[in-house]
Amino acid sequence: MKLYIIAGEASGDLHGSNLARQLRAHRSDLELRGWGGDLMSEQGVDVVKHYRDLAFMGFVEVLLNIRTILRNIRFCKEDILAFQPEALILIDYPGFNMRIARWAHEQGIPVLYYIAPQAWAWKENRVHAMKKYIDQLYVVLPFEEAFFAKHGIHSHYAGHPLLDQPMGGDAERIEFLRRNKLSDKPIIALLPGSRKQEIRSMLPMMAAMQNDFPHYQFIVGGAPGQTPAFYSATMHSSAVPVIFGQTQALLKHASAGLITSGTATLEAGIYKLPQVVCYKGSAISYAIARRLVKIKYISLVNLILNRKAVTELIQHEFNSVQLKSELTRLLNNEGVRQQIAIDYAELHDQLGGAGASERTAIHMLKILEERQIQPKQHG
Repeated sequence: MKLYIIAGEASGDLHGSNLARQLRAHRSDLELRGWGGDLMSEQGVDVVKHYRDLAFMGFVEVLLNIRTILRNIRFCKEDILAFQPEALILIDYPGFNMRIARWAHEQGIPVLYYIAPQAWAWKENRVHAMKKYIDQLYVVLPFEEAFFAKHGIHSHYAGHPLLDQPMGGDAERIEFLRRNKLSDKPIIALLPGSRKQEIRSMLPMMAAMQNDFPHYQFIVGGAPGQTPAFYSATMHSSAVPVIFGQTQALLKHASAGLITSGTATLEAGIYKLPQVVCYKGSAISYAIARRLVKIKYISLVNLILNRKAVTELIQHEFNSVQLKSELTRLLNNEGVRQQIAIDYAELHDQLGGAGASERTAIHMLKILEERQIQPKQHG
């Protein structure tokens, strides 16, 4: 059986790698090809396009790179046709993947969509295209099943794949410090995002916080596809170590985190890390987003709990005064840390237990092997 997988971001590469490992564990003759990153490649996926070449964020940035995006879409279609997969597995990355879903529908290729487009946040009218072009939808947030059911779309919820990651312990922390030549000072994790635009917007102010917290060591979680030289140039005079390929360990062993909005905020919640969620985009992109986005929060932790469990500093609120104040509160206020622990425990309960990647893989193989999935009729 041949399957083509498309993941366009670092988080998609992580989830795609876990899914690929489970798919191969339950069916050894699979041929897997697609778009992703190093993690998917390690799990036997023939990665023909790396996500580091795809990361455009914001309305303005997309417009500036539209020719590259269109060229990528054309290459993707040609590569899928040459590979002739039994099905297409799309992972998140909706701006690109929904275009491919429509095209695959026209070609008669079954479409399995893993980690649904966040139509509940914005572009709710996207549900009409999803209903028409997606043959099986897999959701990873507990409230999504009901949302899509309201629009006549059946989805499958198997839990969130981030819960499949091991938690670690004290011995692992000691090894983490030794391996990276770090001191035994408590750690503040800086996760400024995975795209160059995000990192340039977020990291300089995050890194500057080290001057106000001398009893802590600030460590940047380096994004795959970025270089040490890029981080050094972005931080200017701030000498903050950058660690690559160990983001989960960094979250596990830190005392607090300054984290750009995205999957990493949920990952920090799963590892029970007190955090300040940060976001700052270009003025034009932010103005457009404010008109389109319908949600109360940008952090997945707050969205799932439907309340402000972690502080969000967005756009003009992301400034040095407020960032210092919120980090001080996280580190020094025991009552705040206790409440965060309570909120994170509830988050774990809502997300369910480990094993989401395996349950999803088993379901995918079952419906494909039994030919329960056939491409939807055109029209």
